[in-house]
Amino acid sequence: MVQEQKRAIVVGGGITGLAAAYRLKCEAEKREISLDITLLESSNRVGGVIQTEHRDGFIIEHGPDAFISTKPWAKALCEELGIDDKLIGTNPKVRRSFVIRKDKLVPVPEGFYMMAPGSIGPFLKSPIFSLRGKFRIALDLFIPRRNGIDDESVADFVRRRLGTEAFERMAQPMIGGIYTSDAENLSLKSTFPRFLEMEEEYGSIIKALLTQKRKAVQTSRDTSGPRYSLFLSFANGMQTLVDALAGNLSECIRLGCSVAMIQKKEDEMGWRVWLDNEEVLETDLLCLALPAPQTSKILSEVSPDLSDKLTNIPYTSSATVNIAFRREDIPHPLNGMGFVVPIKEQLNLIGCSFSSVKFENRAPSNHVLLRAFVSESATNFKGAANNNTKLKDITSSALIDVSNLLGITNPPIFSIVSQHTQSMAQYQVGHERLVGEIEELAKGFTGLTLAGNAYRGIGIPDCINSGEQAAISLLNNI
Repeated sequence: MVQEQKRAIVVGGGITGLAAAYRLKCEAEKREISLDITLLESSNRVGGVIQTEHRDGFIIEHGPDAFISTKPWAKALCEELGIDDKLIGTNPKVRRSFVIRKDKLVPVPEGFYMMAPGSIGPFLKSPIFSLRGKFRIALDLFIPRRNGIDDESVADFVRRRLGTEAFERMAQPMIGGIYTSDAENLSLKSTFPRFLEMEEEYGSIIKALLTQKRKAVQTSRDTSGPRYSLFLSFANGMQTLVDALAGNLSECIRLGCSVAMIQKKEDEMGWRVWLDNEEVLETDLLCLALPAPQTSKILSEVSPDLSDKLTNIPYTSSATVNIAFRREDIPHPLNGMGFVVPIKEQLNLIGCSFSSVKFENRAPSNHVLLRAFVSESATNFKGAANNNTKLKDITSSALIDVSNLLGITNPPIFSIVSQHTQSMAQYQVGHERLVGEIEELAKGFTGLTLAGNAYRGIGIPDCINSGEQAAISLLNNI
């Protein structure tokens, strides 16, 4: 008996869509399901914000430069694709970071994690906080846990437990560097639930970190800020992952295909997908692996309620500027991974990564590659007459700040700006409840799944997991 072939369409060729299409292919083969898969991508390339450029011996990342290994899905996918031998870790010699205070790069104290100290000595010696600020942070050891809170903002949580200075001088720039967002509205429950667990279990963030330190095997004394040993990239850049997935899906990918709307088939299972060019595709299974605003638009006629819920997930824009220098032109020793910038410093930068220090072989010998992160407000530049002027303004503002902070007086060899418009989902207070409502509404549509960074994680591993789980859910309902 010949099995009837099923059809599946994945809309969106970012890392989520690629992971979803790949998992559909592998699982269908494993389950002996005859499945015709099509991945639709509106642009002329797949990979979304992940894009690597090789130029004159420099390896330039236009988007993410690494992923975290504690979330297993990205590393597991690399192993399955046979590219895990191309993975590299961060430079073990300089695993620390800096925070800007009064236009100076100040090392984050050893053991300090995001918002609280895990080592008392280095924290007390650090010039980042005033004496009063240190005393207020230490009060976390005595402030009772707060029960009955469904969700609160990161800012409210840090101020409540550790004080205003801890938030403004450390938590805000650290978190802003990850989410490029305003921590005043950012949901702690959806972004850093571990800190909630620390409060519930230990009654104190500091006590929890000190306990964890005693249990952990210390591999380095020169470690501060983010736990850099947990970050992985590829020897030739993050494009390695995109290329491996695209190579496995070469017959499935259609570029330059923008979806205008979808329709549920009447009196039968399946979906109609309308493209902007008025072409209509039919499918049994449909995965929308797009940012929430695009997903909302596509679903507007199918489910106004679901569409409205999706509009409640906001997004922000940002820009990065890759800047190449001769090593001799930078007076600073660059003895760390990079720095973050508190809003209080009133700079255009969110932070700057020392790319060629963080990962080996990112720049030719005796050269340096830096990557500056520019805030959304700085990318707007209302006075810019056109996009080219805007790009020049972004580059100029980043170069001025980086040069002032690192003592650079000579011009760079080159600089490249990358814009990411409305690319970062913002998990505001109440996000978990909102996502639960979205998922419940989506369950009412057989053969449809939603995936992406809008829901339960913005990192590469989260997006891969989202795409894979969406694919498995579709196949489970055949």
